[in-house]
Amino acid sequence: MIKIEAIVREEKFEDVKEALNKIDVHGITVYQVMGCGMQKGRTEMVRGQKIDIMMRPKIKLEIYVSDEKWEEKTIKAIQKSAYTGEIGDGKIVSYDLKNVVRIRTGETGTDALN
Repeated sequence: MIKIEAIVREEKFEDVKEALNKIDVHGITVYQVMGCGMQKGRTEMVRGQKIDIMMRPKIKLEIYVSDEKWEEKTIKAIQKSAYTGEIGDGKIVSYDLKNVVRIRTGETGTDALN
């Protein structure tokens, strides 16, 4: 079992969600987060003064999949749908999971994911 975390641009969230739906990945958790990477923020004009905004709004998704096949499909779908080619497109990270338990039924492992 694998946990996938993706941090994407806010404006690409609907595209990513649609891409995941198309490959039948429905169980996702979504967070609104702030962060910066290589782009180191941006400069905006506010009331005639330049203001450096270091933290950019992003969307973080957490997805649990059963095996490497689903990991590969899910990562490709996120990467393709979140891509703009500009700095700040985000990151995708995956982790091996030891166990998953569905609280309501007590199911464990891949049974808890389905």
